[in-house]
Amino acid sequence: MNAIEIKDLTKTFGKICALDHLSLNIEKGKISGLIGADGAGKTTLIRLIVGLLSPDSGSISVLGLDPLTQKEELTAKIGYMPQKFGLYEDLSVIENLKLYADLKNQPHHFDKMLEFTSLTPFQDRLAGALSGGMKQKLGLACALLGTPDLLLLDEPSVGVDPISRRDLMKMVREMINPQTTVLWLTAYLDEAHSFDTAIVLDKGRCIFNGKPHDLAQTSQAFEDKVIELMGGYKKETSKIAQNYKSLSDFEGYAVEAHHLEKKYGNFYAVKNNSFQIQKGEIFGLLGPNGAGKSTSFKMMCGLAKPTSGTAKIMGIDIAKNPTKARSNLGYMAQKFSLYGSLSLRENLEFFASVYGVESKNHKQRINEIIEIFDFWEIEHIKSEDLPLGFKQRLSMACALIHNPLVLFLDEPTSGVDVLARKEFWNHITSLSKKGVTILITTHFMDEAEYCDRISLFYKGEAIAIGTPDELKQKAGAANMEDAFITLIKESGQ
Repeated sequence: MNAIEIKDLTKTFGKICALDHLSLNIEKGKISGLIGADGAGKTTLIRLIVGLLSPDSGSISVLGLDPLTQKEELTAKIGYMPQKFGLYEDLSVIENLKLYADLKNQPHHFDKMLEFTSLTPFQDRLAGALSGGMKQKLGLACALLGTPDLLLLDEPSVGVDPISRRDLMKMVREMINPQTTVLWLTAYLDEAHSFDTAIVLDKGRCIFNGKPHDLAQTSQAFEDKVIELMGGYKKETSKIAQNYKSLSDFEGYAVEAHHLEKKYGNFYAVKNNSFQIQKGEIFGLLGPNGAGKSTSFKMMCGLAKPTSGTAKIMGIDIAKNPTKARSNLGYMAQKFSLYGSLSLRENLEFFASVYGVESKNHKQRINEIIEIFDFWEIEHIKSEDLPLGFKQRLSMACALIHNPLVLFLDEPTSGVDVLARKEFWNHITSLSKKGVTILITTHFMDEAEYCDRISLFYKGEAIAIGTPDELKQKAGAANMEDAFITLIKESGQ
């Protein structure tokens, strides 16, 4: 029996086709994963399922009801956890639970829920003060109030580490009623094998719908098969690296951290962090949410002042000479952080000025970048109107406009499709071969394999540094995700 039946569903927004004659069934009592990058059509579909949007054509039945004409009856049967968990951050844990219970006409019996989610000691803490993992648990608890027949989870694992992702899946399986249907949206292909059914969307179309093991036995093989279904990936010479100017003859470490610490009151966000990165090395910072990666990243960039210790870029102390140090540094921030109201070209012009490209060279350098990245047809489009893949490429172009010797990348591939990730890493590995030093954070464990070395963070400290193979060997693990989880758990014991 099917919980959701979709037939020939189409939804457009202007010239953009979000869902293109989509047909699929979602089985009752199963956990189905709806997998796809930003722009694949996941969020549009979930909004159609709950009746927030009406389709251009086609039909949709949810629990035997029409989402548009029987919306009130359907709402009573659905639990929904939106992106960012849907919590009221100025309310406490217990106040959020009471609010959601009142909205669903449920009694205030929360002891079992608090105990199961390990939130009992934190029930009076404001939701805004919770860690990412705790917010995740509270959001799920609120969605499950009233034992829904259909549980919709809109990218609950985005931006969280593998341990939190596994814990959330375990919690969902243990807390739901056996007859409850779960639709779990995600951009992570490596989550496919945790679902009973995997549904892969690409550009509004379903390219796979079935048991994950029917397509491939492992996460990496599943990704490879999905790439084939998307038309395949052909590795080409990176024009970005090919056109990169020759680098300096600098000898020594390109990036150095010496006993870096950051305290907030009595709390150590980063404690005694030291590492050195060679010229041309790809160095990854990995760790659970709240481990200290982003704080370390900000101190290395000069965006946060350390409580103690020093950070150097190309031998220059960033605290003593920030302007000179930053002239060697390109920074690609987490998510899309450029100026949406400016055109692509205007963003390049702005960052050329910020990074100190000489005025007389602005036009020539910007034209070079537009040529290298193949931006000519979109140079005058506002960046907020660009597809995510082009936004990512523009962010990278802005970070590289002054030919930096060091590149800092903070979760640069979050949300983009697997082909865009492949293309991105082709550029990164090619740049490293030209001598560019790269410091990167990521939650994609397969991307960690591209790093020459990795520093694994936990509770503000680096608990292990080594090559991917060295860390896997130390953990006795076959892949980086298992190594990550094993080393973190061993450190916490």
